[in-house]
Amino acid sequence: MTATAENATEPVDLLSPDLIADPFAAYARMREQAPTLTGSIMGGRPMWLVTRYEDVRQVLTDPRFHNNPASVPDAPDTRTTIMRQLNLPTDLVDYLEDKLMQIDGADHRRLRGLVSKAFTARRVARLRPRVEEITTSLLDAMADAGRDGAPVDLLTAFCYPLPFTVICELVGIDEADRAPWFEWGHCLSSPTEHRERLPRVMRECVDHMLEAIARRRAEPRDDLISALVEAQEDDGDRLSEREMVTLVFTLVITGHETTTHLLANSVLALLENPDQLALVRADPSRWPQAVNELMRLGPTQWGLPRHPSQDVELGGVTIPAGATVMPLILPANTDPRRYDDPERLDIGRETGQSHLGFGQGAHYCLGAPLALQEAEVALHALFERFPGMSLAVPREEIVWTLRPGVTRVEKLPLRLA
Repeated sequence: MTATAENATEPVDLLSPDLIADPFAAYARMREQAPTLTGSIMGGRPMWLVTRYEDVRQVLTDPRFHNNPASVPDAPDTRTTIMRQLNLPTDLVDYLEDKLMQIDGADHRRLRGLVSKAFTARRVARLRPRVEEITTSLLDAMADAGRDGAPVDLLTAFCYPLPFTVICELVGIDEADRAPWFEWGHCLSSPTEHRERLPRVMRECVDHMLEAIARRRAEPRDDLISALVEAQEDDGDRLSEREMVTLVFTLVITGHETTTHLLANSVLALLENPDQLALVRADPSRWPQAVNELMRLGPTQWGLPRHPSQDVELGGVTIPAGATVMPLILPANTDPRRYDDPERLDIGRETGQSHLGFGQGAHYCLGAPLALQEAEVALHALFERFPGMSLAVPREEIVWTLRPGVTRVEKLPLRLA
């Protein structure tokens, strides 16, 4: 006999201060008391929260769960919700709703096929020397800034500019055009906090993308925008102008954020676990395995909401068709049913791609191989260059915050020697 929607557990606010302050403890309580429970984000639309590994993996891979609520009868009208909550005009909502991560079926396969050419194993391997070059340049600048013991904020000096530069070069955003993206990315990553600015920011971002596409149409290069332009010119039915803008927008805005916070969180975790840092320093061939283990423990906390096309049982609860289901990645990745001593960082753990930090199934993150390569190169070089690196403030002064779905520190001030 399964439970129904009248779940007795108190609804959970995914942005509550208690959860942000200690997500591991909060999620562990949720996972053990009620593996499927109700919740919301800051009092918004109620949803079902799924916490255990096997259940979360099912939500990510089961074809009955859809990313696009328009594909499911009785699912919430997200278009109206977005327009009301964020004060966006209809044409700008189109760009948010057509993102690669939020479509299903044939449209998703078509667009993913076009973008995946930029993230093949061969293309990612070819990028490695450039990732190493950018890393070295940033470390040189950090060394200058940190002379005489001056603290350096790793987030702004290293963790943000490395993946941002790489994704901009891959996509085709010219260096002279990158400055506004910091504001746009900050605003779009926390849209409810920037309601007043959001319409202007979205309009500027879309106009910028249209200009970039027009330039590549006139002067193609070896980048993703040029490849998308070529695909559109070869067969206009394969790719609309709006889809092209949305693809570029999505990749640049989201294509660096996970890596940025993976780097910062990883540095903090390794400084707090010197035994694990010593292991990987002694044997640098272990960095790829270490990075996967670090990704298991964050920064991804949630996936995108899904909507079942029929009633589905999860964690002893019957989820009705059309409901909103939020797969909670971090509690799944620290589920003791899947991993021994799951909250402990263990670079010897054979994590591989079993963790859900990059998702699973049809929507598995296209940029995962690039993110893993960037983190491997960056962390290896950083700890090799600054072996005496340490926190410049007491640990309790490191402030955690939760952008929707991502655990991150506000700043990470370090002394390099």
